[in-house]
Amino acid sequence: MFNVVGVRFKKAGKIYYFDPLDYSLAIDDYVIVETARGIEYGKVASHVREVDESDVVLPLKKIIRKANKDDHAQVEENRADAELAFSKCVEKIKEHELDMKLVDVEYTFDRNKIVFYFTAEGRVDFRNLVKDLAAIFRTRIELRQIGVRDEAKMLGGIGPCGRMLCCSTFLGDFEPVSIKMAKDQNLSLNPSKISGLCGRLMCCLKYENDEYEEAKSLMPDIGEKVQTPEGLGKVVGLNLLERVLQVSLTDQEQVLEYSWEELESQKKSVAQLTK
Repeated sequence: MFNVVGVRFKKAGKIYYFDPLDYSLAIDDYVIVETARGIEYGKVASHVREVDESDVVLPLKKIIRKANKDDHAQVEENRADAELAFSKCVEKIKEHELDMKLVDVEYTFDRNKIVFYFTAEGRVDFRNLVKDLAAIFRTRIELRQIGVRDEAKMLGGIGPCGRMLCCSTFLGDFEPVSIKMAKDQNLSLNPSKISGLCGRLMCCLKYENDEYEEAKSLMPDIGEKVQTPEGLGKVVGLNLLERVLQVSLTDQEQVLEYSWEELESQKKSVAQLTK
């Protein structure tokens, strides 16, 4: 078991574990840590706790210190310089006529590297661009191609629901979302109705999926015969979230609604009478 503290480097970013040493850390404290990219500035996102060895990447990096005023000032300077680097990179992209879209730029805390995030339809030969940027900024340059979901997470925006995008406000990781989830929830399969700003299926289709899966495993499928208080009938419709069935009665030309609990109770009553 390891004592760890969770640290984020971006809003709604992935949480990484670090050894807290003897520091007294609270959520939202800022810390300086050592990462694979070098020295970085992050925010404490979870309390110190014990985790299994399988949940951490060894060797476990340590918290170097709590951030101070000078560190905060350094971060603000890095952000200002990143905005200037963004403008300069856009100019160079146009100059080299590259088919790519610059999304974001960031300096590592120790300013040993500038990372340029971009999207593109395919592979881009940006070797000459890197040479130009290295000559301008005189530091290590990294160009990282990202997907459209990552772009939406970085840029943010307002979703079809009228709220800020989940990915940019609280989702640490993207979870797989499938068209089957939309079908199970009886949603319109019109892409414009179930797609987010990134053009991919909306992340929120995952939120209630477990509830739908559980209901689907318990309730009969459409077309199955069920016993109702009014007699035998065939299931013609399902409301999985509310667990309500629409049943067409065999000897009547009408469709009635029953709760799943009501039909389960009916089944148990019939079973007891036949014993």
